[in-house]
Amino acid sequence: MPAAPPALPPLDSLPGYQIRRLQQIAVGLFMDETAAHDLTPVQFAALASVVRQPGMDQRTLAGGIGLDTSTTAGVVDRLEKRGLVRREAAPDDRRVRRLVATDAGRALLTAVWPGMQRAQQRILAPLSAAERRQFMALLGRLVAANNEASRAPSRPSADG
Repeated sequence: MPAAPPALPPLDSLPGYQIRRLQQIAVGLFMDETAAHDLTPVQFAALASVVRQPGMDQRTLAGGIGLDTSTTAGVVDRLEKRGLVRREAAPDDRRVRRLVATDAGRALLTAVWPGMQRAQQRILAPLSAAERRQFMALLGRLVAANNEASRAPSRPSADG
């Protein structure tokens, strides 16, 4: 006879479950606020990173946004097909491709920005200003302390 399963707590008492649900909600709010622009949150992060740090390579981009390199390559492929970024050979190493946002990419980022900000505000709206600061501080602490447990640990760029 198999052993009896352990007494299971309610799912909503588990931090991992609540974090996954909040991530689903964050994606939903982002998509709701930016639907007209046909850009996913991951594509937004990639495009924003390339705009902030022109000339970065895909490995640096992957580390900066916490994605594995193969997923990042697919994201960059989609952005490139839309004419939002381009890959340029590095002058010092022709094997390395540097990423540069196009005028269309910078324009799209500018157009998406207000909706992205509204989505962030909607996520935190149930909290007071003090709770928002505390939540963000605690969230940052949890992410930093557990970064290495990720399948794709984030490697912040030199410019933050």
